[in-house]
Amino acid sequence: MAKKCPECKAGAPFWLTTYGDMITLMLCFFVALLAFSSINPGKFQEVASGISMVFAGSPPSVLMGGRTTVSDPVISSNPGVKEEIVRISQDDSFKGKLSIIENEEGTLIVLSKMAFFEPFSAKLTADAKTVLEKIGAVVVEHTTNVLEIRGYTDDRTPPENSIYPSNWHLGAARAASITKYFLEDLKTKRIAERVVDIRNGRFDPDFYYDPRRFAPVSKGDIDILSEVRSMDMEAKNQLELLDYQLKDGEITQEQAKAKLETMKAEYQSAITVLRHEFQRVDILIKREKVR
Repeated sequence: MAKKCPECKAGAPFWLTTYGDMITLMLCFFVALLAFSSINPGKFQEVASGISMVFAGSPPSVLMGGRTTVSDPVISSNPGVKEEIVRISQDDSFKGKLSIIENEEGTLIVLSKMAFFEPFSAKLTADAKTVLEKIGAVVVEHTTNVLEIRGYTDDRTPPENSIYPSNWHLGAARAASITKYFLEDLKTKRIAERVVDIRNGRFDPDFYYDPRRFAPVSKGDIDILSEVRSMDMEAKNQLELLDYQLKDGEITQEQAKAKLETMKAEYQSAITVLRHEFQRVDILIKREKVR
């Protein structure tokens, strides 16, 4: 007859209780480490992007020439950032003045048809600071990529008494003014607004407002002059046609004179509209990070 198995004692074994206490203490230890640590937003973004790529079925491969980190603008992968900029663009005061363009360089935010600067000056207007504050708070604090700030001018040459010898210098000064506004005025204001986040380690202003992220670039008058040359060519063709019609007797001298005055008015109006369109600022979120 087989011996009966001795009855098991009630409750968990002593070793299991000790093991449970050790696991609990280790959990508390690592939670405390996390609480005292400060997360690097850039590294966190790269890790999160890498994990997303793995679960999406397209992990980066060094053998296939892939990269282990993602350098695409966050605006491309984070719909919330783009939605916020679109929401700002739908405001009555900014409607039709803000557009977002995706290209091979990155994400281009175009702010146009506004008086960003005083005439022939790099001094920002009050309206410019208002829109730059709203856009900058989103773009600067929700991306970790290089930000290229582009300054433009119209086709008119600065006056002789100007401190800027050319439109290239004026464009550079305007790009630098916007960069200075982001790094000084906007940073100071955001520090005051997010003081609680800073104390709790959720926001590091020195990381996002790092001067190495900003690259002011002068576009000068090169783009608008290209448009003006096209307009001049079209106006020249119209003048030649008008001269041909006059010589051929299709119109009278009075009709030709009236058409010429109309053409001059239309040309001047088109130039005015073009200059208004080139009252602009571009912010390019480049597909590269600060080295």
